[in-house]
Amino acid sequence: MSAEKEHTKTPNIFDRILSGEVVSFNDPDFYQLAEQSERAIGLLVDLNASKSLEDIRTHLSRITEQEVDISTTIYTPFSINYGRNLKLGRNIFINQNCQMLDLGGIIIEDDVMIGPRVNLLSETHPIEPDLREALIGKPIHIKQHAWIGAGATILPGVTVGKHSVVAAGAVVSKDVPDRAVVAGVPAKIMKSI
Repeated sequence: MSAEKEHTKTPNIFDRILSGEVVSFNDPDFYQLAEQSERAIGLLVDLNASKSLEDIRTHLSRITEQEVDISTTIYTPFSINYGRNLKLGRNIFINQNCQMLDLGGIIIEDDVMIGPRVNLLSETHPIEPDLREALIGKPIHIKQHAWIGAGATILPGVTVGKHSVVAAGAVVSKDVPDRAVVAGVPAKIMKSI
């Protein structure tokens, strides 16, 4: 393929969602999302049947197509709908029953702790009823040393700052500054650390 043709190559549906484009359910490539979800589901069966942390990391590496560092601990069950847009740092702890929708991109930096039943949702739909049958990706970024408490939900497009704490059960719809503690629905800043 020539350099000119390579440069003008049309982005695939995954790149388009990752870039924030609104992708309609009627898009001719939308079927690829279901195919990739089935891929993730199949790999999750092995991950969730693992009997060791080493096996969990091996299977998650297959799902994300990147090596999960030996310093990272993940407890099952774990759920993800795509996998290839989850980027993990080192020394991360993810407790049981976490759900990650990563089509819009999820970055978890080093030394992050994530409690049980946490939801990281990087995908949403337009609010307007006539446009709602579409998908929009908005990246989530969890910065170094953040702690996400049990049952918290991080909504699309949110960045959680360094050394911040998201209290148990919080629903975070706006960015969290560095060294802040947020709590509630919707989450509000309670104090600085």
